[in-house]
Amino acid sequence: MDNATVPNRSKLRFACGVFFFISGFGYSSWASRIPSIQQHLHLNEAQLGAVLFALPIGLMLTIPITAKMLNHFSSKSIMLIGAIAFNLLLCLPGFTTYVWQLVILLFFFGSARNIYNLSTNSQAVSVQAFYDKSIMVTFHGIWSTAGFAGAAVGYLMVSHNVAASWHLLIVGIAMLITTAIFYPHIYYEKPVVTAKTSGFKLPDKHLIKFALICFASMACENTMYDWSGIYFQKVVNPSKSVAIAAFVVYMVTMTIGRFTGDKLVELIGIKKVLTINGILITAGLLFCVILPYTYSTYIGYAMVGLGVSCIVPLVFSMAGKSPTMNTGQALAAVSTVGYLGFLIIPPAVGFIAQAAGLRWAFGIVAGFGALIIAMVLQLKEETASVKATVFSHKS
Repeated sequence: MDNATVPNRSKLRFACGVFFFISGFGYSSWASRIPSIQQHLHLNEAQLGAVLFALPIGLMLTIPITAKMLNHFSSKSIMLIGAIAFNLLLCLPGFTTYVWQLVILLFFFGSARNIYNLSTNSQAVSVQAFYDKSIMVTFHGIWSTAGFAGAAVGYLMVSHNVAASWHLLIVGIAMLITTAIFYPHIYYEKPVVTAKTSGFKLPDKHLIKFALICFASMACENTMYDWSGIYFQKVVNPSKSVAIAAFVVYMVTMTIGRFTGDKLVELIGIKKVLTINGILITAGLLFCVILPYTYSTYIGYAMVGLGVSCIVPLVFSMAGKSPTMNTGQALAAVSTVGYLGFLIIPPAVGFIAQAAGLRWAFGIVAGFGALIIAMVLQLKEETASVKATVFSHKS
């Protein structure tokens, strides 16, 4: 590539980071108000699990559509569509008065989130190509920082008895304004379409282990988003504001893990980092189950936050180097399996909790940490290497 045609990579990186921030802040704002909306609609755990099932269904059904869009249009254009839909829908959950309204809303919210997240990660891979080492984990660190900020704002809103309707409406409008300001600075890269890469595909032999690792991590991560506050309220049984603070602990440690992840990979390698992540997830969830007290659960949440911090960005980073698929297609393929963790596990937690209790449900989810360890141990050293996360533009 001619140096004269290379845009300012710092501006591209900053703008892309802003869109990760919008995604994280918006989603954690929603997650922080799930207990409030559960109370407002008088839902028990099983009913809430069924309602939450609508979001990952919408997300999953949209993956093939998003993959085709990314193969024919720039990720910049798809990001705009996703960001507008995501933030408009974010404004509405607090205004629902019937369960069926929330189900429909969450279905489309999941669809918008998929369009937004896949296009944002595809954009991040394009920006990554201007750097000689991985910055993908840092992008997800920005997402986590935003998630922490959204959870902190949620804590303040709950503490001051601000209704979920007004809280989410204000956040959605603010994120739409931010989108309008920074969208012009997003990188435009014309997609390359060939007969081999024009359609949606499931993970091939090269990607299946990455997909399973992603599945297990997303299952644990979304379980924490949907159920960490409720676990604290129902099992630990502290005050309402302390329950929200527990979610903040989880988000803070996830953020710390993501901002230190790239350096840790340089020191000990991707395979060891992912193995440690799996151990932390397993041990953290079991710690919460065995010792369901305020401070011990804080520690368990912190361990899980550190555990899930690096897995998805590193998996996406390696999948983006697939020799058999283009970037958008590879990310969509891995996400298809990965998001099954969102689709199946968190709603299942509600049904298990209703039948046997939340402690049993969290104990079962801990098994996905062991699955991560098993899959990582099967990765070849040359696949799970620092070089696998380095991208370069072709001239």
